[in-house]
Amino acid sequence: MKLKAAAEIGINANHVRLPKTATEDEVLRSIAAVNENPEVHGLIVQLPLDSINSINTEKVTNAVAPEKDVDGLTSINAGKLSRGDLGDCFIPCTPNGCMKLISQTGTSVAGKNAVVIGRSKIVGAPMHDLLLWSHATVTTCHSKTTDLAAQVGRADILVVGAGKAEMVKGEWLKEVTINFSLLNFDPDHLTPTDDSKASGTRVVGDVHYPSAKEKAGFITPVPGGVGPMTVAMLMENTVQSAKRFLKTYQPGKWNISYAKLKPQKPQPSDTAIAHSFTPKTIGRLAREVGLFSEEVELYGMTRAKVRLEVMNRLKAQPDGKYLVVTGITPTPLGEGKTTTTLGLAQALGAHFHVNSFACVRQPSQGSNFGVKGQSPPHQ
Repeated sequence: MKLKAAAEIGINANHVRLPKTATEDEVLRSIAAVNENPEVHGLIVQLPLDSINSINTEKVTNAVAPEKDVDGLTSINAGKLSRGDLGDCFIPCTPNGCMKLISQTGTSVAGKNAVVIGRSKIVGAPMHDLLLWSHATVTTCHSKTTDLAAQVGRADILVVGAGKAEMVKGEWLKEVTINFSLLNFDPDHLTPTDDSKASGTRVVGDVHYPSAKEKAGFITPVPGGVGPMTVAMLMENTVQSAKRFLKTYQPGKWNISYAKLKPQKPQPSDTAIAHSFTPKTIGRLAREVGLFSEEVELYGMTRAKVRLEVMNRLKAQPDGKYLVVTGITPTPLGEGKTTTTLGLAQALGAHFHVNSFACVRQPSQGSNFGVKGQSPPHQ
């Protein structure tokens, strides 16, 4: 269903099939390869993992790059959701689909009593968070909840994803409830006997639909209710991921975070300034200027080589301007060619928002030999 939906809206989706003999390391390497591929904007791991080998599901889930986690299941995205940072994370697809369906009823969530049955990381927990940050009063019920019927009876909005067929009875609901019954993935509970079906069984949800629909103002059927919305939200997250990628790696636009200036009097020497600052890692800087990881060869935390292949990717970009700083006699504080060059590049970038970088011909010997002022060495 996911591959079909992707094809229908123009998303190029690829199903990476690993054998049942795949080890945890093989799964992690496959995920890492997709994480590093700039042509892929979304990655989901189909759960449960059906390898014959023992694999840590949590480790595998968190191996997905958060910016490509269109399922919204990594700890980083889950943490942002729990804090209410809804605009800076991917929201799990099923709860997000439920919220979209609620909005279509025209009912305001704010101030309503919402009951969520189930506390899974995929449905129950994120559903609770979404309702909470939409200003509902939320109660989460689970296997240890006492008097479940009483809790359900107070619900204006009921979302059930417990994995137990028809556990919620219609008589438990109060009038005009919004009820979402999610598909139960346990085959033993999904398929009650039904002689009208060729298979002799039928698919049901966690709510007894025939009795619940008589009292609920709005109710989703199973199948065909929340399931299609889950797929739709996965497509929406993938499109959103692609938009974020294009915004971040927009050719010709760097997204650099600059250190704030802290003027001091008297002005410290260049050596003191250099020693007081911890430079950002070269890998982070490479990402900020729009370089992909495969285009950069790192040498420690502060040095790297840029592969010439990047010139092919950026060949359509217009040429920049080349400024030469030369013929300056250093001041006693070391303000010579090197300092002027670096200061000019920093000012153009931080204050005029111009993409700029400095190319220093050779390191100054001032800091080492006490000549040419006190300009620190640069590499």
